[in-house]
Formats: sequence, structure tokens, C-alpha cells
Amino acid sequence: MKGFALLAAASAASAHTIFVQLEADGTRHPVSYGIRTPTYDGPITDVTSNDVACNGGPNPTTPSSDVITVTAGSTVKAIWRHTLDSGPQDVMDASHKGPTLAYLKKVDDATSDSGIGNGWFKIQEDGYNNGQWGTSTVIENGGEHSITIPSCIPEGQYLLRAEMIALHGAGSQGGAQLYMECAQLNIVGGSGSVPSSTVSFPGAYSASDPGILVNIYSMSPSDSYKIPGPSVFSC
Repeated sequence: MKGFALLAAASAASAHTIFVQLEADGTRHPVSYGIRTPTYDGPITDVTSNDVACNGGPNPTTPSSDVITVTAGSTVKAIWRHTLDSGPQDVMDASHKGPTLAYLKKVDDATSDSGIGNGWFKIQEDGYNNGQWGTSTVIENGGEHSITIPSCIPEGQYLLRAEMIALHGAGSQGGAQLYMECAQLNIVGGSGSVPSSTVSFPGAYSASDPGILVNIYSMSPSDSYKIPGPSVFSC
């Protein structure tokens, strides 16, 4: 029994993940460059906590003074790893199935804004399609999470909140595991206005949302899954 407990603990630890670096405009920036990364790869499970905005709390993040320039209309890649020094074969345990999501928030100063509160709009989601989960796609792609930056938003500084939600324990309330970090962006080449309909973190999710409280083990490939949060913003 002791050996089994140790194996289970090791498996649980290996399942965690961190958004560690961003690839933008053809450049893959170094680990933690322009991203508030934690040293611990654990999840946030309380969707009412301020930590659901950009991580923190039990997973203290390290501030970054860097801001990454990104061209509006381009596709960036959030790179996920089990730890800050893991490779592409060590992204997240395959049992941790769920959606991938990404949000933007227009801010005055990306290096100092906490991310907490209103102003977020969703720009990407990948849920459950014919038996394939968004997290599984990221794992199979070596940790690459593709996110298209809308072309019709104004230039300026933003926070990019990349997220993966693991639902293996989501059959009971508080069992969903949310993984997210915020990257600090300066978006150039865009035009238009910030979406008028935005959401708040915390506030965008509730513990009883069907995409947060769900038994994935009873699902068949033909079943539908409701991704939490608002609909994806479209130009």
C-alpha cells in the first residue's frame, strides 16, 4: 500500500503544468520572458479566488519587467511544460483532459496590472471534439497552444491569459484543476476597439458551470461539452 501511495503521489505531481514561454512573430522567447511564471506547477481549484486571473496565491508568480511585442492578426504559441525546465515530452499527464482557452485584457501597463477584475475577452477555445480534448491536442503537439490575436483590436499593452483546465476530478464540485499564467504583450498593427462585452476574473466561471462540474468518464465521442466562459470574440 505504501508503494502504491508513493506512485499515486508521483503521478499527481507529474500531471501539473505551467505556461512557461511564448512564441510570437517567429521568435520563441526564453522561459519566463514576459510571463509571470510560478516555480510550483499546481492548479487553482477555487474559481472565486483572485488567483484565477493570473495565478498566484498558493503558486506565487515571479514578476517580469519584459513586454513581448506581438502583431495583431498573427498566431502566437503558448508553450506549456510540467516544470520550468521540462522538455516537449513532459507537458502534462495525459489523464488530465479538458479544454484550452485564451483571453486578452487591455491594460495601461502590462508589467504592473494584476489582471484581477473586468476587461477580459476570450480569443481562443478548444473543447471536446469527436473524443479529442483540447489539452490532449496541446500535449500531442509538444506543449504548443496556438492562439490567434484578433486583427481588429487597438494597439497597446495587454495581458494574455492562456489556460488549460483538467477535468479528471471534476465530477465533484471543486475538483476541476485550472492552470493559467499571464503573458505581458504590446500589440502592434491593430485597429478597431476593445470588445464592449467583457468578463471578470474571478467571476467568469462558477463552480457549478457545466464545463467546470462534469463527469468526463461518462462521455462518449458524440457527446457535447460546454466550454466555460463567454463566447470567443470575433472581428
